[in-house]
Amino acid sequence: MTNMVQNAKDQAAALAMAAYRAAAGDGSLPRAEVHTAPVEVPRDAANGDFTTTFALAASKALRQPPRTIAQALLDHMDLEGSFFASAEIAGPGFLNFRLGRKWYEEVCAAVENEGADYGRSDALKGQKIMVEFVSANPTGPMHMGNARGGVLGDTLASVLSACGAEVSREFYVNDAGHQIDKFARSIYARAMQLTLGEDAYAFPEDGYQGDDIRELARGFLTKNEGFPGETSEGDWMAAMAEYGLSVNLPKMKEDLRRYKIEYDTWFYESSLHDSGAVAETAELLTKAGWTYEKDGALWLKTAAIMRENLLKAGKKEKDIEKLDLKDDVLRRANGFYTYFAADIAYHRNKFETRGFDRVINIWGADHHGHVARLKGALDALGLDGTGKLDIVLMQLVKLLRDGELVKMSKRTGKAISLSDLLDEVPVDAARWFFNAKPDTQMDFDLGLAVREDSENPIYYVEYAHARICSLVARLAEEEGAAVPAAGAVDAALLAAPEERALVKALAQYPEELHLDARDFDPSRINRYLTALAGDFHRFYNACRIKGEAADIQKARLKLADATRQVIAICLDIIGVSAPEKM
Repeated sequence: MTNMVQNAKDQAAALAMAAYRAAAGDGSLPRAEVHTAPVEVPRDAANGDFTTTFALAASKALRQPPRTIAQALLDHMDLEGSFFASAEIAGPGFLNFRLGRKWYEEVCAAVENEGADYGRSDALKGQKIMVEFVSANPTGPMHMGNARGGVLGDTLASVLSACGAEVSREFYVNDAGHQIDKFARSIYARAMQLTLGEDAYAFPEDGYQGDDIRELARGFLTKNEGFPGETSEGDWMAAMAEYGLSVNLPKMKEDLRRYKIEYDTWFYESSLHDSGAVAETAELLTKAGWTYEKDGALWLKTAAIMRENLLKAGKKEKDIEKLDLKDDVLRRANGFYTYFAADIAYHRNKFETRGFDRVINIWGADHHGHVARLKGALDALGLDGTGKLDIVLMQLVKLLRDGELVKMSKRTGKAISLSDLLDEVPVDAARWFFNAKPDTQMDFDLGLAVREDSENPIYYVEYAHARICSLVARLAEEEGAAVPAAGAVDAALLAAPEERALVKALAQYPEELHLDARDFDPSRINRYLTALAGDFHRFYNACRIKGEAADIQKARLKLADATRQVIAICLDIIGVSAPEKM
C-alpha cells in the first residue's frame, strides 16, 4: 500500500543520485564509489520537508567541501514532475527539499483510494505470528494487570495483521499444577466449613482467601446436594477444581468479550500433560545432554545454556560470573513436572507442532527473570528461542481517583478487577488508557477517563472524528455540498501552514504503523492519534470551511474528511469506537 513519506524519501534520494551522476558526467564533480543518498525528515519544518546529507557523507570520497558538492547537485537537479517544488542548500551542506502540489494531491488520493486499507502493508506477509496475552490463572477474577496486557496484546495483534502477518491471538489456561491444586483445596476447605461450621475444618494457610472461593464452594454444594459420604477427598478435590474452572473460565471469556477481546485459541496446560508432551520435552532435553538428576529430581542445565548464549552475545566471562546463574528443576522428586517444564513444552508446541514463525508473549515485569531461561531452553531444543520468541514486559498499573491511590472497589470492597473497572469506566476509555507504552509504569486516573473535555485524550480524539462527521452532515443538509473526489480538488489551494501540517500528518500514518510493528509498541498509535487530532483542531480553527469560495471549501472539506477516515482507521486498530455524534 501507499506510504507517501517513504515515497518522498525514495524520490529525494533518487533525485540526489541522478544529480550526482549528471555532475560527475560533465566533470563538475569527480567520480567515486558513492551509492546512496541518505534522506531524513528535519525536526524543524523551517529546514524543509526532507533533507539529504549526501554532500556531507560523500565529502571525503569526493575530496570536495560539502557545500561545493551540494551546489553541484542543485545545479544538476531536475525537479520537473517530482513531488518537490524546490530545493536549497543549508548549513554545512544539507540539501533541503520542499514538497509541492503533486505530493499533497497524492496523499489525499491514497487515503481515498485505499479506504479502510489505508496504511496497511505487506511488510510481514508470509509470517505466521502468535500473540499470547493475558493468560491469567483461572483461579479468580482478572485484575488490573490483565486489563493492561489485554489491550496491549490485542492491539499489537491488530497492528501485525495490518502489516500483512497471519496473526493468532492465544490465551494459555493454567489448568494444571500447583495453582489448580491450591484452588481445589481452597474450595474444598470452604465447602467443609459451610457444611460443618467455620471452626470444624482448618483453611489452608496458602489457600485463596477471596469471597469468590466461598461462592464456588456454595455453588458446588448446591449442585451436588452436599457431600455424599462414600466419595474420597481426592475425588472431591478433582471435582471441585473442574467445577471451579467451569464457572471461572466462562466469566473470564465474558469479561474479555466485554473488553472487546476475542481469542482464536484457548490453549489448556492440562493438554500438554495429558498428551505426554511435557515428559517428551524433558526427554528431548535429556537426550541433548542438557539435564542431570540430583536428589531424585530432574534438573535443566539452565546456567550452562544461558552462559553459552551470553558468550555468543559478546558478554565477558567476568560479567557472566556476577549474574549468579542457577539451574532449574524440570521434574520434582515426587514425579510431578514443574510449571517451567510445562512452559518449555508449550512453546515447543507453538514452534514445532503448530509452526509459528514468531511468537510474542505479553508478560508482567515480574516475569523478567523467566525470559532468558525460557529462550535458552528453546535454544537447547534447537528451536531458536533467542531469535523467534519475543517477550514484551509491561510495568505495573496504579489506579488513581482525584490523585489518591485506589486499591479497593467501592462496589465490592475488594481489589479492583477488570469487571469492576468496566463498571466504572467506558470500555473505549479503558482500552485507550491501557494502550500505553508497556515499559513504563502507568497511572490510570479514573476521573480523567470519564471527563468530557480536551484534557481527556480519548475524548479529544473522538471529538475530532465527531466534529468532522457533523460538519459533513451539516454542509450536505444546508448547502447540498458533498465531499468531493480527490481528483476534483486543487491541492495547491491547501497552502496554509495548518493545512499542510494536516496533510503531512495523514501521510505519516503508514510509517507509524510500520514502526508500531517493528518495535512491538502499539502505544505509538495513541500518540499519533493525539497529534493528528491536534493538527485537525488547529486546521479547523484557522481555516474556515463553511462560507468559503466553492473551490476552497471543496479542498478543505476533502482534507477534513480524509482526516476523519484516518482517525477511524486508527481507532479501529486500538479497538475503540469512532462516534459520529458527541
